[in-house]
Amino acid sequence: MVTTYAVTQALRGGIVSPARVGAVINRNVGALRSGPAYWMVLFSGFFEPVLYLLSIGIGVGALVGDLTLKDGQVITYAAFVAPAMLAVSAMSGALAETTFNFFFKFKYVKTYDAMLATPLRPAEIAAGELLWAMIRGSLYTGAFLIVMVAMGLTSAGWALLAFPATWLVGLAFGAVGMAASTYIRGWQDFDLISAGQFAMFLFSGTFSPVQDYPPAVEVLIAVTPLYHAVELIRGITTGSLGWAMLGHVLYLIVMMALGLYVASRRLTTVLCR
Repeated sequence: MVTTYAVTQALRGGIVSPARVGAVINRNVGALRSGPAYWMVLFSGFFEPVLYLLSIGIGVGALVGDLTLKDGQVITYAAFVAPAMLAVSAMSGALAETTFNFFFKFKYVKTYDAMLATPLRPAEIAAGELLWAMIRGSLYTGAFLIVMVAMGLTSAGWALLAFPATWLVGLAFGAVGMAASTYIRGWQDFDLISAGQFAMFLFSGTFSPVQDYPPAVEVLIAVTPLYHAVELIRGITTGSLGWAMLGHVLYLIVMMALGLYVASRRLTTVLCR
């Protein structure tokens, strides 16, 4: 899957040092020692998708019944919703770190200005923050996969295969979130990000098959990133593998590379002017 090497090679402007990228991650790990408040925020993102799974996937699922996938496989509504919540968990974990936290360090406490006083370069800061966001998202998705296996919504084997896929989802959304944060003017602009995130949450095949929407809406949904994340993870956790999944993977890789490139260029422009 996507490795540190692949992420750093998506950047331009010279060779990125894995050691210096690791130093950025180590700085964020050190922030965990600041007190229990950070840990509470860190793990709070795990409970929201679990509650949605219990309330809608199981509660509403008792009324909906079973669903038939494109390949003809019949699954319970909870098994349909669970991988979507897993994709949402990966997205939310990455965006929380690369939007609010990134913007605070970028604009207010000037963390990155201080980092540039060391041998670190903007590209290495961007790569380090993105990988840290992936680590945070992995805490959510790993715990959620355990819940899915415990509830019988997927097998342990498919869960192990889905876990690396959630890394790709986290990297893609984290890179775009970080790039967007470099253009944010103030805290009120985060309402736009939240609105877009919530719209994708509702209309990316999370709670109903995309084929149930009108054709024009279906085409619009098909170009949104969360749709590709949901389809990729749902295909893995249900065992419905196909060549179309390569398209979802390519979409997320391109999204990650473009987001990371824009973020590193913006950091260079703003911090090194």
